[in-house]
Amino acid sequence: MSDRPCEKTGSGVCPLCSMKIGGCGTVVGVDGEPGLRRRLMEMGLCRGTRVQIVRRSPFGDPIELCVRGYHLSLRNDQAKCVAVAEE
Repeated sequence: MSDRPCEKTGSGVCPLCSMKIGGCGTVVGVDGEPGLRRRLMEMGLCRGTRVQIVRRSPFGDPIELCVRGYHLSLRNDQAKCVAVAEE
């Protein structure tokens, strides 16, 4: 993990929805209402998991991620609940 600050927060940790295409990072936490939090964690977005942004739709929502060897699409309002340490 680099010490490069995140564009939006100024730290090395930022929401998943703010990462650029091709960006990689490690999940450091999942927040949000209990149902959404549980669903995201069941899909593999647990602390310590490596994620990569594959692409975004033409209007920017949803985004496609590569998580644990499979592709996952999330809306931005879901992705903002996942905190990621950028690499």
